[in-house]
Amino acid sequence: MYFCAMETNRQKKMGALLQADLVDILQGEIRKNGISNLIITVSKVNITTDLSIAKVYLSIFPTEKATDLLKAIQSNAPLIKHDLAQRVKNQLRKVPNLIFYVDDSLDYIEKIDTALKGDENPIENRDLLARRKKK
Repeated sequence: MYFCAMETNRQKKMGALLQADLVDILQGEIRKNGISNLIITVSKVNITTDLSIAKVYLSIFPTEKATDLLKAIQSNAPLIKHDLAQRVKNQLRKVPNLIFYVDDSLDYIEKIDTALKGDENPIENRDLLARRKKK
């Protein structure tokens, strides 16, 4: 199992297909269980070259609930895979195993944005650059 740097068109198409269906499944579960104040999006799906494993990246808001929710989703992975198989049985012969991760790239972008707006902006406050240089 390895992830190729360049995704083939087939991997991209499968990733997009799985992404759309996983969004439906996860958001459907949230609605069905009457959970409010929670947003889950599938930000990316990477599939191995042999199409056996799919890495599913989730954006979860509010972020405080991310770790607990990720554990719940991971424990329900077989059920989610079964639901997915029912949806894609006409397009795929075999559904890849799903591995879920929290996509924290939005938090990272927000931290950079906050730093640039605040006192920590090295572009506006040149003194910060001297402090950050390695000695």
